[in-house]
Amino acid sequence: MKKTIALIAHDNLKDTMVDWVLANKHIIEKFNLWATGTTGKRINEASGLPVHCLKSGPLGGDQQIGAGIAEGKVDAVIFFWDPLAPHPHDVDVKALLRIAVVYDIPMACNKASAELMIQSFK
Repeated sequence: MKKTIALIAHDNLKDTMVDWVLANKHIIEKFNLWATGTTGKRINEASGLPVHCLKSGPLGGDQQIGAGIAEGKVDAVIFFWDPLAPHPHDVDVKALLRIAVVYDIPMACNKASAELMIQSFK
């Protein structure tokens, strides 16, 4: 059974996420992909990979991914988040980080950790 990776990127890191997915497409295409709304749409358009798009992060997408973790449907999270920019849905971001830790789900929060994580899935 294919594992599921959730992909999330804050606005100023969406290009970075798309570039990262394209660079690692040969590995990522082996997984089911979930993503928050805009991130998922951009990944799908750039890569052609099928992406299960949830709501935008501020509209509940982060919480939907958290629910997927709690229900055993998400196996890993790659979340390019910007700790220096203010986010009106910061409580949702913190809840997602918390639920990933509670359920012992691997989470990469930048390109360096995403590279290490995805290489371990080869």
